[in-house]
Amino acid sequence: MRMAEPLKLDLHLDLVGGLSGDMFVAALIDLAPDLEPGIEETLRRGGRLLDGVSCHVQKHDDGLIVGRRFIVARKEERRTAHPNHGHDHVDWRLIRSELEGCDLAPAVKRHAIGIFGLLAEAEARVHGRAAEDVSFHEVGAWDSTADIVAAAHLIEATAASNWTISPVPLGSGRVQTAHGVLPVPAPATALLLEGFATVDDGVDGERVTPTGAAILRYLARDSARIEAPRRLTGSGFGFGSRRLEGISNCARVLRFERMVGFLQTAGNVAIIEFEVDDQSAEDLAVALDRLRAAKGVYDVLQTPAFGKKGRLLTSIRVLTDPAVVDEAAALCFDETSTIGLRHRLERRKMLPRETGVVNVGERAVRVKIAHRPAGLSAKAEVDDLADAPDRLAREALRQSAEMQSVKEKP
Repeated sequence: MRMAEPLKLDLHLDLVGGLSGDMFVAALIDLAPDLEPGIEETLRRGGRLLDGVSCHVQKHDDGLIVGRRFIVARKEERRTAHPNHGHDHVDWRLIRSELEGCDLAPAVKRHAIGIFGLLAEAEARVHGRAAEDVSFHEVGAWDSTADIVAAAHLIEATAASNWTISPVPLGSGRVQTAHGVLPVPAPATALLLEGFATVDDGVDGERVTPTGAAILRYLARDSARIEAPRRLTGSGFGFGSRRLEGISNCARVLRFERMVGFLQTAGNVAIIEFEVDDQSAEDLAVALDRLRAAKGVYDVLQTPAFGKKGRLLTSIRVLTDPAVVDEAAALCFDETSTIGLRHRLERRKMLPRETGVVNVGERAVRVKIAHRPAGLSAKAEVDDLADAPDRLAREALRQSAEMQSVKEKP
């Protein structure tokens, strides 16, 4: 049975001391040590950007927490092979070109270029120039490049369905950079962290590096709060090179697996309600089909009712994503003759579900599987049975498809 793969793995970043590229990598390796050999192979495929670069992971104990550190090194005699030819900056265009042309896996390339691209956009805003004209200093160095490529490898290898991020410690003071002395957080870092929840825990210094901020921004693109029951299945600690006063300079990653077979709280749903008593049935049917097809609309229900003066009318209920309730309401006004409506938010619970396909003879039948607290239930798609010769044949096909799908469900 070909089943849709359910979302299973969520990762949460707890920025205890802050975040840098090497801390991110170290935390994920501490969580899943079997991923370390893959990083070494990925760095070897990094082309001229990472020529002669090697890495190793070592255990670290700061006296309070035990975790790991990610350390990269480069052979002295091979430094001239780096595309910047020994200069103190590297053009973003050159980095992108080298990454596109190297032997990295396509998904790792995509993640690495995405992280670097966010950095280039932030630097461009800081310096008032086009992103194509940006040159990196510290971030363009081989060690930062290795951190980003290793992070890209782990983002792909962990295959997390969702990333969430704790409030970000801002830090304070000044930091010495190739541009001179800059305030903390550095200007590009501050741009990358716009929109994130932050916290001032009273510990100064640079807490999130530009590389760390770019990784957070990249992961936050698909981040969503998860309210479904989850099981905590692991944690890992990644340390940076600095020591902070009164707090461990580490980032923690927590791994969660989604639990099935339970009611899932699925947040809010917006409900729009109105009545129509002066629109033909044919025209209203077309209007409601257009409503059902609109982005963010979950379902449209209609029921007959009696209104004033004993008129027969149609009561309409639209279930929609709260984020598009205004757009859905506008469509209700455009597609129907109503001149007023009501809307509200309600909490909802949903059963985990998935759709599969089973073969009954030579017929492929889609089947919806629901994970109920007492077990699985299955419902065959009626459209796939509609051309059966009669009612008894349809019923036999339905029962066969549903029994087979539940039996074959892992």
